[in-house]
Amino acid sequence: MVKAAVLGASGGIGQPLSLLLKSSPLIDELSLYDVVNTPGVAADLSHISSKARIAGFLPKDDGLKSALTGTDIVVIPAGVARKPGMTRDDLFKINAGIVRDLIKGVADYCPKAFVLVISNPVNSIVPIAAEVLKEKSVFDPKRLFGVTTLDVVRAETFVADITGEKDPRNLVIPVIGGHSGETIVPLFSQALPKVNIPTDKLDALVNRQYCARIHWSGIYLNSMRAGVQFGGDEVVKAKDGAGSATLSMAFAGFRKSFAEKVLKAVRGEKGIIEPTYTYLPGVEGGDAIVQATGCDYYSVPIELGTSGALKAVNPLNGLDENEKKLVEACNKTLKGNIDKGVDFVKNPPPK
Repeated sequence: MVKAAVLGASGGIGQPLSLLLKSSPLIDELSLYDVVNTPGVAADLSHISSKARIAGFLPKDDGLKSALTGTDIVVIPAGVARKPGMTRDDLFKINAGIVRDLIKGVADYCPKAFVLVISNPVNSIVPIAAEVLKEKSVFDPKRLFGVTTLDVVRAETFVADITGEKDPRNLVIPVIGGHSGETIVPLFSQALPKVNIPTDKLDALVNRQYCARIHWSGIYLNSMRAGVQFGGDEVVKAKDGAGSATLSMAFAGFRKSFAEKVLKAVRGEKGIIEPTYTYLPGVEGGDAIVQATGCDYYSVPIELGTSGALKAVNPLNGLDENEKKLVEACNKTLKGNIDKGVDFVKNPPPK
């Protein structure tokens, strides 16, 4: 029996993610929790002919406790979506407290569960989750993950447009660092199959923060890099106040998968390696990455096993000169993001 829970199940990411989880043959029971609408979402999804039993819970009547008790995997897309003009600092002020309180529930009702954090800003929210779990004496770094797979999904998609690959899933594009702006570092030099990108164009265009879609000839590289680092901005702008990258994030959270791959690894499937933002000092192989970057949290390829994060794969060897510059810029910003999350728990703002 595998029980999964989605916290923030009524939102723009939560609903399609719940749909994908309900359709999974790996899940026997699915709990949906949010401050509104979850009974309706659960009723809708209950008509799907899959084996997972489903229930929706609200805060009243100990709903969070009911949703989480006995849960094996918790996926958290809770919080507000980014709107035009909002920075990730704006998101932090709202979402930090929301996720902190949900993680307290995880610590109390399912402390051994695998926890997958989608809520932004991931760079700071995952350290908040870790600090709360530490305070409750239930922190296991192998079981806490920041979901950064949308960056990989974007990289695959945009590179496929460049190369003519019909199915982006045939590409492997490592993306490391964090999950916002310049902390997102796509390693095109390590793409499989190999992608030939002229260095002079890459150097000239890498730091530009917006571009037109990739189909405009003559600016392919600008489109590709800006798309991976600032693709979320493009979606926020295109939706014009109606939301952010919710559907693609739900897809990345399940298929690319993080949730699906964790579940397969827990069942004993070997050789599963997926990028994720983790607390590296608690994972085999992580110390070398921490020493090289100065960051305790970093998104790198992680080999998954029955206990969660089994081993960190160091992607920092063999970077080209441009990628070294990107990593340096990433590390500086990411350290500040991490510190902000840790400080939020250790020195909480006045209510």
